[in-house]
Amino acid sequence: MSRRPSKNRKVLRCPTCGTIVVPEGADFPFCSGRCQLIDLGKWASGAYRITSPVLDPEVLEDFESAKKPQKNDDEE
Repeated sequence: MSRRPSKNRKVLRCPTCGTIVVPEGADFPFCSGRCQLIDLGKWASGAYRITSPVLDPEVLEDFESAKKPQKNDDEE
C-alpha cells in the first residue's frame, strides 16, 4: 500500500538537487551527505550571499566606526 501525502503536508525537497526528502532523514534538509557538501562548498566559495541590509543598530555603529579612517597624532 503506497502512502500519499495528505493535503496538509508540504512536500519538502533537497535544496541542492530537488529530491523529495523526509524530515526524519539523517541528512535533513538535504537528501544526502553529498548534497550537504555541495551546499557547503557554495557558501565557502561565495556563491551564496545574504543581500538584506543589517538592521541591528549596534552592528551598524560598529560597522560605521570601522569604516572611518583613524587619525594618528603624527599626521597632524
